[in-house]
Amino acid sequence: MTLRIHALFHTDYEDLSFIKYWANTHQHSITYTRSYNKDALPTLDSFDWLIVMGGPMSVHDEDSHPWLIEEKRLIGQSIASGKTMIGVCLGAQLIAHCLGASVEPADVKEIGWLPIKLTKEAQAHPLLQDLPKQPCTVFHWHDDGFEYPKGAIPLATSEAWPNQGFLYQTPRHKALGNWIMAWQCHFEITKKSIVKMVANGNHAIQTGLIDCPETVQSPTEIVTLGDKYIADNNTCLAAMLNRMVKSR
Repeated sequence: MTLRIHALFHTDYEDLSFIKYWANTHQHSITYTRSYNKDALPTLDSFDWLIVMGGPMSVHDEDSHPWLIEEKRLIGQSIASGKTMIGVCLGAQLIAHCLGASVEPADVKEIGWLPIKLTKEAQAHPLLQDLPKQPCTVFHWHDDGFEYPKGAIPLATSEAWPNQGFLYQTPRHKALGNWIMAWQCHFEITKKSIVKMVANGNHAIQTGLIDCPETVQSPTEIVTLGDKYIADNNTCLAAMLNRMVKSR
């Protein structure tokens, strides 16, 4: 099955990374929108999957980023029409927000390589059967968090923040096998993209090291630990994406 994938980017230094490699490997087509550059958003009939990527802004920053208004409208329409969707960090928060859940600053920042533990529901779910049942280390970069939308399946927790991901289907689209998957963490990170994120987000890191030294790592530590964990994170992501394709 060949997919038409459309991605929403929110910054020049955060892109699809490993997802692009996976899509190219399977001959899926990719288009994208950079709303902050005044790109036009796609029509619903022009894509099969919508991937909403991360960014440094908040879901509530419509005054400073007015393009968020139209993005939220597209996300809401995609939910209503039963599109398969993937949310990454800010993208997960935007989807949660559009599903009516609260998105607010978390009690603690998470920036770096920190463990998460799958919930019992996630361990039993067919889409996540290839993920480790024991805690695994993933890449975080957020200081906002979401509550779980009503009807969503909670996926994982961390010591610092209990809501790390969710799965959701609209009741009227369950028979289609189309899922919405949202994660706070960045399974898609690569050696190249992690260097870009660290270079462009150094101020957030330095502030976080003062405010939350137990859950924020230094730039050197982040990049060095990436050599240890990136491949496993990408393998987990590929497994989830492959199962999402087969679920349709």
